[in-house]
Amino acid sequence: MTPDPVAAWHDGLADGIGVESGEWLAARQRERGLTFGDRPLCTVIRPRFLGLEQYEALRVASDQMLGAFRVIGEAALADPVFRQQFRLADWEVTLLESAPRLHVLSPLSRLDTFIDPESGVPWLTEYNGETPAGTAYCDALSDLFQAVPAMRAFARQWTVRPLPGRGHLLNTLLESWHRFRGVRTLPVIAIVDWGDVPTLSEFLLSRDYFESMGCRCVITTPQALRYERGKLRDADGTVIDLIYKRVLIHELVEREGLSHPMVRAVVEGAVCMVNPFSCKPLHKKASLAVLSDERNRRYFTNEQFAAIARHVPWTRVVEERRTEVDGAAVDLVPWLREHQGDLVLKPNDDYGGAGIVLGWEVDRAAWDAAVGRALREPHIVQRRIALPKESFPALADGRLVFEDRIVDSAPFCWDGAWMAGMLTRISTSTLVNVTAGGGSTVPTFVVEPR
Repeated sequence: MTPDPVAAWHDGLADGIGVESGEWLAARQRERGLTFGDRPLCTVIRPRFLGLEQYEALRVASDQMLGAFRVIGEAALADPVFRQQFRLADWEVTLLESAPRLHVLSPLSRLDTFIDPESGVPWLTEYNGETPAGTAYCDALSDLFQAVPAMRAFARQWTVRPLPGRGHLLNTLLESWHRFRGVRTLPVIAIVDWGDVPTLSEFLLSRDYFESMGCRCVITTPQALRYERGKLRDADGTVIDLIYKRVLIHELVEREGLSHPMVRAVVEGAVCMVNPFSCKPLHKKASLAVLSDERNRRYFTNEQFAAIARHVPWTRVVEERRTEVDGAAVDLVPWLREHQGDLVLKPNDDYGGAGIVLGWEVDRAAWDAAVGRALREPHIVQRRIALPKESFPALADGRLVFEDRIVDSAPFCWDGAWMAGMLTRISTSTLVNVTAGGGSTVPTFVVEPR
């Protein structure tokens, strides 16, 4: 038996099995609506494989980092001065202070990491603490890959353990509802986002799953909602108890304002929303700067501080200040201008790779312009890390081809406390993001030799 699961899978694609599997996957994705907009969700013919030790290392790192995020999240709620480090807008502070809070700041979240190709240590580059997507997509792709023709021979030699997430998603939503309302009844759930988003197919998968578990669920838009006599209603009059919020808070407020029915219903406690407005400090990319900034050392235990140093790349909010780099004091802005090739600039609150500038991929003029922009609008600067690559097979003009892809490991986290399941994204581009227009989602399996 081939001792490497990747090599074993690739060996099993011979004699036409690879082409058959690729065509089968493409057809099943079309039939089941597994698309991101009009693109197939998965464009390769291999799932992601992790050994049990690799998965356990991710779990331990995730649990440690979630503990550190809880520390700074609670401090942000309690201390307005500390909260300034997250660079919240005034209206975000207003919502944070006025809306009822749930039992945790971010019941649903996702840690976006890259596993160092030499040390095997996961580096945390972003924390999606507001609208972590992909759970239903991963489950659906996992189902397909367990039935793909290439899996038949592979599963005879390897145990293949899927990492389902929709049960955790529903349980976390219901736990938030039960704690918020103090009842054990099943709520009417509304999945809320704009009508033209490319993730509609995932909403359908989630709705069907929720309803199969006994929870009524509607998919709706902010424009369809109305708030009357203490009840939030959909366009047809359905009373909504629990919002599974997929619309981004800043987009909702920018387009519809603070007087929007959904905002008012949440602030007045008429409806439970997951994730709540209090997720905003942790969702800001500045949260990683708060973790790694030497000014905040006193907030963490020795174990938490060691975990931050191990898993969070050096990160700072871009501003005129003195700070430490590798134990030495520097003037931040001149230093980041001089070390362009080792740094990344990211907007404090955006998604899909928007606004990210990779210092090693632009010229000096573009970098200087990006630094200037970062001084005017909240940004972070983060140290470059090594990116892991794996070979993945795909079909090109009916032929099987192999190409190295950068691999992003993004564990799903629940109740702000624990990890189970994972989104894996792969790309030939440094910006590993499906929303940005490239890349592919693949399911992840934990595998062991039989």
